[in-house]
Amino acid sequence: MSSTGENGDTIPGKQNEEKTYKKTASSAIKGAIQLGIGYTVGNLTSKPERDVLMQDFYVVESVFLPSEGSNLTPAHHYPDFRFKTYAPLAFRYFRELFGIKPDDYLYSICSEPLIELSNPGASGSLFFVTSDDEFIIKTVQHKEAEFLQKLLPGYYMNLNQNPRTLLPKFYGLYCMQSGGINIRIVVMNNVLPRAMRMHLTYDLKGSTYKRRASRKEREKPNPTFKDLDFLQDMHEGLYFDTETYNALMKTLQRDCRVLESFKIMDYSLLLGIHILDHSLKDKEEEPLQNVPDAKRPGVQKVLYSTAMESIQGPGKPADGIIAENPDTMGGIPAKSHKGEKLLLFMGIIDILQSYRLMKKLEHSWKALVYDGDTVSVHRPSFYADRFLKFMNSRVFKKIQALKASPSKKRCNSIAALKATSQEIVSSVTQDWKDEKRDLLTEGTSFSSLDEEALGSRHRPDLVPSTPSLFEAASLATTISSSSLYVGEHCPQDRTTLYANSK
Repeated sequence: MSSTGENGDTIPGKQNEEKTYKKTASSAIKGAIQLGIGYTVGNLTSKPERDVLMQDFYVVESVFLPSEGSNLTPAHHYPDFRFKTYAPLAFRYFRELFGIKPDDYLYSICSEPLIELSNPGASGSLFFVTSDDEFIIKTVQHKEAEFLQKLLPGYYMNLNQNPRTLLPKFYGLYCMQSGGINIRIVVMNNVLPRAMRMHLTYDLKGSTYKRRASRKEREKPNPTFKDLDFLQDMHEGLYFDTETYNALMKTLQRDCRVLESFKIMDYSLLLGIHILDHSLKDKEEEPLQNVPDAKRPGVQKVLYSTAMESIQGPGKPADGIIAENPDTMGGIPAKSHKGEKLLLFMGIIDILQSYRLMKKLEHSWKALVYDGDTVSVHRPSFYADRFLKFMNSRVFKKIQALKASPSKKRCNSIAALKATSQEIVSSVTQDWKDEKRDLLTEGTSFSSLDEEALGSRHRPDLVPSTPSLFEAASLATTISSSSLYVGEHCPQDRTTLYANSK
C-alpha cells in the first residue's frame, strides 16, 4: 500500500508500505481504537443510568494502556498510548436513543478488524467501517473535535425533539495519544452500506465553483462526483412520489435550519444511487466483496439509521419497488428521468465547519476573484438557502399526477359544456324576462316589439320553449339591439305611446 503524510495525503514513490496518518501506522490506529473503546464502554456499564446533566457534556475520561498491560488494561503489541473519551454519559444517551445496546456497540467495533476505506474527500481524514457495516469511524482535526464538544448540548436538544434526521448521528468522540501525537476520532452512522452497490455517488453542496470531480477521482473504481457532474448526468433530477418527496424536503429544511442556528456551513449531501435495473446484472457478475458479518441476523439494526427511516420512519412501498425487491437496505425509492427504478441512500456530512474568521476570509478573497454566490464557502444563512434551493429545484422533484384519460376528459368537457350552457341560458333568460318587464311598464307597444323580436305572431304553431345555447346567444343580441334601437331612434314614439297608455 502507499504511504500518506501527516494529513493523510499520499506520498508517491513509496509502494508496499503501510498507510500512515500523522506518522502512525493505520494498523496501530485501528488496534488502539478497538482496545480503547472496548475498555471505556465496558467500564461505563458499571455506572448507573441517570439523566444527562449540563456538566456531562464537558467531562473527559482518560486511561493509559501500556503495551505490557496493567491491572485494568490488557497487553497489546502496539506502542503505549493514552485513550481519552469525551462526554461518555452524553454519548451513552445518544446510543440508547438510537437503540444501540452496549453489547452490540462493542461487538460491531471490537469483534472483527476494522476495514479501511479509501479517502473520499480532500480533508485528508482516515475512514474505517465496522465489519457489520453499522458504523463509520473517522479521524477529525483538533478544531472539528473542539467544535463538536461545543455542539453537543444543542445536538442533544435537537435529537430529543426529532430523532429522524439526515444529520450525522454521532455515537462517540475519542482521542488517542501516542508519542506526542493526538489522533481524534468520531464514531458515526454509516450512510452508504457496502452490501448495496452504489452505481453512482455524489457529494452535493449546491455550489458550482470548482464543483466537478477531478481526473484523479474519476479514475477510481467508485468515484465520488460533484454538483456539476450531477447536473450533467441527471439534468432532469430524481423523481419521488408525493408523500416521499414532501417528507424528504421537510427533513432537509428542518436540518438546514438547525445547522444555520449553529452557524454551520460548507456541509454536503452525500448521495448514493443504486440502480435496480442493473442489480440483476451485478448478481450475475462477481459477487460483492466485504459483505456484512453473516453471524448476526440482519443488518442496519440501529434505529433511524437508514435513509427511509431518517425522513419518515418505516415507509410505505412506493411504485412496487420495495414489494418487488424486499432487500432494499432502507433505501428511498425513486426514478430517474429515463424511468429507471432507483434506491437512494443519503445523509448530510461534514457539518463540523463553523463560519469562523478563516472561513470569512476565504469567502472574501474568493468573492473578489469569482462570483461570490457560487463559491462553497459562504455565510450560514445564505448557504442553507442556496443548498435547499438546489435540492428542491435541481436534484429532487415530485412525480406529477397522471393526466385524465381521453374518455374522462371528453366526459368532463361535456359536463362542463352543459353546465356552461345552462348558466348562459339561465342568464340570458333572466335578462330577457327583465327586459320584457321593463318594456311592459312602458306601454302596450311591447307586444309588437316582442313579436318583432321573437316572431311568435307570424309562427303561432311554435310552442314557447327554453332556447338552446346558440339560440339564447342570438336572442340576447336581438333583444339588446332592439332595446337600443327603440331607445335611440324612437324617443318621441316612446313618449307618445306612454301618454296613450296613460
